[in-house]
Amino acid sequence: MANAANASGSAPAPVLVELFTAEGCSSCPPADAFLLQLDALQPIPGAHLIVLSEHMDYWNDSWPDPFATAQLTARQADYIRALKIRFPYTPQFIVDGATEMRLQNRDKIEQIFRSAAASPKIPVTVAALKVEPGTPANLSGRIEVDGDAAQHRADVYLAIALDRIETKVLRGENRGKTLAHVAVVEHLSKVGVLEPGQQFSQEFRVPLKQELAANNDRVVAFVQESGNGKVVGATLLQTVRVE
Repeated sequence: MANAANASGSAPAPVLVELFTAEGCSSCPPADAFLLQLDALQPIPGAHLIVLSEHMDYWNDSWPDPFATAQLTARQADYIRALKIRFPYTPQFIVDGATEMRLQNRDKIEQIFRSAAASPKIPVTVAALKVEPGTPANLSGRIEVDGDAAQHRADVYLAIALDRIETKVLRGENRGKTLAHVAVVEHLSKVGVLEPGQQFSQEFRVPLKQELAANNDRVVAFVQESGNGKVVGATLLQTVRVE
């Protein structure tokens, strides 16, 4: 994903924006649309907003969300505990693993993004990325993290997400609507641990689900401090299928 450099000439600071959403939730489509807008417009100078759409499974009684998983629901529950939020809900935005952002508080959104962009980040890269054809196809590469400036032990994660997709909802609160999503997480795994002041390098090879193998996707690697969950580094690459 290309981004313009900021006014100082340095690369934009990565900011991870996670949206916990569900296709069975009538309040979620505006949040989904807002995430699409953030991704397309990149409205904060000096910041690269790396978005992820993570679908919850607790709305599946009304409509079986095809992207919802118990793993992602558990990830939201981890944030609920860490940030001392009373209960999980959708839609919910978490910025850099440390700050809850609410759409109704529009006056605070830019401030949250600017604060996250100003927070020190460590370099994260994905190298040698390639799609290996087969049944299933595999996505392979290597995650590298320069941990010289890392002050705390941190977990290194890999997320693989559908670039963009639409779903026609047949039942539940959004019955009859066609919902558009961006960066829909289909795979999330911890690939290793970064020790303070150390370098990290780890290869990965992930079997791709059918929809990932057939569509453009996004590869996001991010570093999240153990315990408090603060994201201290992230990067995004995109793969494009050639017909």
